[in-house]
Amino acid sequence: MIRAGIIGATGYAGAELVRILLGHKDTEIRWFGSRSYIEQKYASIYQNFFQLVDAACMDDNMEALADQVDVIFTATPQGLCASLVNEGILSKCKVIDLSADFRLKDVAVYEEWYKITHKAPQFLPEAVYGLCEINREKIRGSRLVANPGCYTTCSILTCYPLVKEGLIDPDTLIIDAKSGTSGAGRGAKTDNLFCEVNENIKAYGVGTHRHTPEIEEQLGYACGRDIRLSFTPHLVPMNRGILVTAYASLTRPVSYEEVKAVYDKYYGKETFVRVLEKDVFPQTKWVEGSNYVDVNFKLDPRTNRVVLMGALDNLVKGAAGQAVQNMNLLFGCRENEGLDLVPMFP
Repeated sequence: MIRAGIIGATGYAGAELVRILLGHKDTEIRWFGSRSYIEQKYASIYQNFFQLVDAACMDDNMEALADQVDVIFTATPQGLCASLVNEGILSKCKVIDLSADFRLKDVAVYEEWYKITHKAPQFLPEAVYGLCEINREKIRGSRLVANPGCYTTCSILTCYPLVKEGLIDPDTLIIDAKSGTSGAGRGAKTDNLFCEVNENIKAYGVGTHRHTPEIEEQLGYACGRDIRLSFTPHLVPMNRGILVTAYASLTRPVSYEEVKAVYDKYYGKETFVRVLEKDVFPQTKWVEGSNYVDVNFKLDPRTNRVVLMGALDNLVKGAAGQAVQNMNLLFGCRENEGLDLVPMFP
């Protein structure tokens, strides 16, 4: 039995971790960590866990937690995990960080985009970027996993095969992304109030969104050089979901069958990436509540471009589900254990 602890269990991603781990036959949650609700019953904060979770919330004492569990999930704001983790903790248990603290290898890039000082740069070289479909073997042997962001997971998996195979020029890549409001977290913010979000859609973080360097770094690894792309996120009035629509110039004329074969080469045997049939395009509703990513493409010969599309649930494959998938790899479980979640509809 894998003993798990969650720091940040009362945020949306933390609560989703609880929901998924309760259905994981090889895992027991030992610690529901929260700074805001210490000693309060967890089920009083999320009533959906009434009679399912009897535990009270504990603090974020990562040192004490490491003595009691095999894996720690940190579903916390940027900077917290880096300020808490140390060699002693990593020598006792695995850490899967859902924040951005260990996603970027260059500490200067992290500090430029996140506007905070990195507290544990010594662990950046060993941290493994936890995108299972791309880094599966590296993840298995790691002790510190940087769980990717929701926008980045969708963007990278949508574009990766064509970047890797050189069918598109990555410097021409423009990524337009839409997210449900849960992606902004549970904290009270004026911009996330019902009256601000309902019947509205807006772009934000234009040219400055923090996921930009993460996407550039990972797709840069795919093509073997530094790249620069445009990424613009939008907030839409729904609870869950990410929809990515990306545009890029082709490097040579290609047929539908050739591009489809490239996607099948990388994802044909993947459980959680579904390459849709011709002219069927991803929708957030068809992946909601699941760990699936739906992807597809459309060639546009008139402009010599290809339109790439992907959809996922930002709280599952974009956060908690991916973290559990990483845990399964770390501990030799069936990779989809606890993640056989059929998408919800309506």
